[in-house]
Amino acid sequence: MDKGIYALILRTARTTVRVGALGDITLPEGYLIYVGSALGPGGLIRVQRHLNTSNDKRKPHWHIDYLLQERRVSMIASVSAATSSRLECSLAEEIGGAYIPGFGCSDCRCRSHLFSRPDDPTESVGEAFASLGLIAAITRY
Repeated sequence: MDKGIYALILRTARTTVRVGALGDITLPEGYLIYVGSALGPGGLIRVQRHLNTSNDKRKPHWHIDYLLQERRVSMIASVSAATSSRLECSLAEEIGGAYIPGFGCSDCRCRSHLFSRPDDPTESVGEAFASLGLIAAITRY
C-alpha cells in the first residue's frame, strides 16, 4: 500500500469527549477535519483502520481513536494522497481555521491537527491537498 497523508472528515453533534492525556474536549456541532500521516508500516491502509475503529471498542491508541469511538461522531469522508514527503504539518497549516488545541500533534510543533467547520469541508480539503502539489483521492462513506 502507498505511503502518504490523509484527512478524515467527521460529522459531529456538540459533545464532550475524554481524549486520553488531553482530557475532556468539547466538540462543536458541525464538521471536523483530522490530518494524519501514513508514512509508517501499512501506509494509507491506516485510513481503513480508522474506519474500522469507529465500529469496534478496542483500546484507543491515537487521539483520533477517542473521537471515532464516540457515538455522536461519524466519519463521512476521507481525503488521501500518496507521498513519501512529510507534508502532514504543511497540510494542517494549509487547512487552518478554527481548531482543537493540541489534538493529534504531540510529535510536532503544530497547534493542532484537528479543525472544525460549520459546513461540509470535503471539497476544500481536496483543494488544500492540490495546493501542496498532491493528487487527492476523495472517498465518501
